[in-house]
Amino acid sequence: MTDELGVLIVDDDFRVAALHASIVEAVRGFRVIDRAGSVAAARSALANHGSAIDLVLLDVYLPDGSGIDLVGELPCDTFIVGAETDAGAVRAAMRAGALAYLIKPFDDTELARRLAGYVQYRRVLAAEVVDQHAVDTALSALRFGTRAAERADAASPTEHRILELFADADGPLFADQVSSAVGVSPATARRHLAHLVTAGRLNMALQYGSTGRPRQEYRLPG
Repeated sequence: MTDELGVLIVDDDFRVAALHASIVEAVRGFRVIDRAGSVAAARSALANHGSAIDLVLLDVYLPDGSGIDLVGELPCDTFIVGAETDAGAVRAAMRAGALAYLIKPFDDTELARRLAGYVQYRRVLAAEVVDQHAVDTALSALRFGTRAAERADAASPTEHRILELFADADGPLFADQVSSAVGVSPATARRHLAHLVTAGRLNMALQYGSTGRPRQEYRLPG
C-alpha cells in the first residue's frame, strides 16, 4: 500500500465536493486526486488517473445517471455519500460493491472517522493470507471507524499540548491558531489535528467565509 491513498470525489454540488475534499485532505494518509460532477466526468477521471485512485466518494443523484449504477464499474473501492434514504438503494449499493453508505447530511467528523477506518481495513487486508479475526477486524473498522477508546493513549507529546490548549480555549480553534500557540509549523499542526480527529479526540467542522476555500475549525467533542 502506498503512503497516501488517492481519492476521487464525485458530486455535482461544488460546495459539497469542496467540503468533502477539505475533510479528505485533513485526514492523515489521504490526498484528493480529482473531483467530478457527473458519471461521465467520473469515468474520465478514472481513465486519466488509473491506479492512483484507491477510493471514490460517490454521490447517488448525478446529472447523467445514478452513482449506484456506476459502483459496479469502478476498479477501486467506493463509499456512497448521498442523500438517498430509500432502503432499496442502500441494498443495491451494497450488492454493487460499495464498502460504506453515508447519508447526507452528516457531521464532518463522521467522514473523517470512516476514512480512518478505511486505512485500518486496508492495513489488515494487506497480508497475503488472513484468518477470521483479521476479516472481522477489517470489516468492523469499515463500519465503526477508529474508536477513541482504541486510540486513547496514542497521542504524542505535541498532541497532548494541543489537547491542553483546547481544554483552556473558550471555543473552536483554527490550525493557524494552534500552530502559533504550540510553536509548530502550520503543516505539522494540521497533521496532528487530523490525527486527533480520526482518534475521536477532536471534532472538525468547516467554516465558510464570503470568498475562498472553507476553513477547518476544531473543538473538543461534546
